[in-house]
Amino acid sequence: FVIHFLCKSVASYLVQEPLQGLFNDSFRLFFEQKIVKAGDKDLDGQLDFEEFVHYLQDHEKKLRLVFKSLDKKNDGRIDAQEIVQSLRDLGVKISEQQAEKILKRIRTGHFWGPVTYMDKNGTMTIDWNEWRDYHLLHPVENIPEIILYWKHSTIFDVGENLTVPDEFTVEERQTGMWWRHLVAGGGAGAVSRTCTAPLDRLKVLMQVHASRSNNMCIVGGFTQMIREGGPRSLWRGNGINVLKIAPESAIKFMAYEQIKRFIGTDQEMLRIHERLLAGSLAGAIAQSSIYPMEVLKTRMALRKTGQYSGMLDCAKNILSKEGMAAFYKGYIPNMLGIIPYAGIDLAVYETLKNAWLQRYAVNSADPGVFVLLACGTISSTCGQLASYPLALVRTRMQAQASVEGAPEVTMRGLFKHILKTEGAFGLYRGLAPNFMKVIPAVSISYVVYENLKMTLGVQSR
Repeated sequence: FVIHFLCKSVASYLVQEPLQGLFNDSFRLFFEQKIVKAGDKDLDGQLDFEEFVHYLQDHEKKLRLVFKSLDKKNDGRIDAQEIVQSLRDLGVKISEQQAEKILKRIRTGHFWGPVTYMDKNGTMTIDWNEWRDYHLLHPVENIPEIILYWKHSTIFDVGENLTVPDEFTVEERQTGMWWRHLVAGGGAGAVSRTCTAPLDRLKVLMQVHASRSNNMCIVGGFTQMIREGGPRSLWRGNGINVLKIAPESAIKFMAYEQIKRFIGTDQEMLRIHERLLAGSLAGAIAQSSIYPMEVLKTRMALRKTGQYSGMLDCAKNILSKEGMAAFYKGYIPNMLGIIPYAGIDLAVYETLKNAWLQRYAVNSADPGVFVLLACGTISSTCGQLASYPLALVRTRMQAQASVEGAPEVTMRGLFKHILKTEGAFGLYRGLAPNFMKVIPAVSISYVVYENLKMTLGVQSR
């Protein structure tokens, strides 16, 4: 009753005659449900006056940020040319005539709803009042459909590759922009992983071989690798680490799209809990498909000079001596690690980004690349910190047969053994080089990603 009354009252006060037709019985019910869902902070299924006022204030602030981002001429009005440019930045090309139609007639959300106009005075431009009046009672989820400034800004591979997959709009899928983003992301990941491969191999060695009696340090680890196999040995295992990017990304993307359809959401952009669910399941499916390559990568990183002639020789050796089951050692802790990593990474990233926008954003809805890089780096670090013990146990289980005298133990038994012999600190062996590679990996990935996007004809966000 409250939202029904407020919708009618606020509509009469704010939008006057041209928009009152929005609130016929069926159409008003649709928007009431959406607004309740967006503004219901205590999740009691109802929207009280305080929650509704907070929703309007928060929504108007976001609308002003988007308006200022679209107003590229800073003249307080949005015209057809600015709409053409904004959509072109998103990889969608339209004519100026089509942009004028967008200015004149705006969709209502359902085919049975009345036609509504944002350009009330027929000037073919939209000022702030026209923009606010039209969109104020549209739920927050509609904003990404207007302008997508936060899209594709954090697709940076730090070598773990457990993050929630990117989302693509209908236009990006239709115009083929989605595969360009995937190719650019894959290329950036390959370069980034190759540049930070020595730190990644050092991490694996410390995870498997470091202990209280063998307290391997960073300098000592690099010295040991170079003394045993020369400078080239620093990149052992990197070949297969790069090769698995393409199949894992493709499988994850396809699984993510199918899971989104299975969830049955009517939103083009998923909410955080839906992204976490879909992303975790997609990550589990992708990891299950390419997990033997993960085992090979660990074994190749740990191999001694002359032990294997290549990846195929390593795979044949494992298959003949240990059987097919060896390619799935450490599978359970690997799957368990996806949920805390993806959940914390996504939650911290969204929290930091939104907190910055609420506090500092004034003239644009775009946080800027350095803010996004900082948010992505911090969130990835938090995610890795939470899931690191599971990653360490996974690596030790993958490496069991390659370490002389190592007992065949279960995940639970390995946790107990590490805690008993090394203490809680033992679950974080190799954490230092792992964190050392985050910032260079993100930076290199960003530079390569942006250059590849330009080469492939994708506009930067």
